[in-house]
Amino acid sequence: MFLISGVMVMGGAMVLAPAADKPQSYTGVVSDAMCGAKHQMAGNPADCQKACVKGGSAYALVVGDKVYKLAGNTADLEKIGVGKATVTGTAKDDTIDVQSVAAAK
Repeated sequence: MFLISGVMVMGGAMVLAPAADKPQSYTGVVSDAMCGAKHQMAGNPADCQKACVKGGSAYALVVGDKVYKLAGNTADLEKIGVGKATVTGTAKDDTIDVQSVAAAK
């Protein structure tokens, strides 16, 4: 087996090595990983989110029926609160490694 410029050659067959994950943009509503799409604490969703995050829950992004945990950039996520946001980052399973966050309309 030889590695030639990102292509593995095995027994005469060429197999392309998987490309590194590229950042993508996801637009949804910022929440927390404990509550996801539906906040469980009575009252204001923003207060619930703050309490959950303070208690150790990660921020999350609800995109349709999918809930992604958000890793990193917590200062910008805190500013957005429970608002709609576009998060750019690399997703692996149900977690997005956040590179940037911007409020969305």
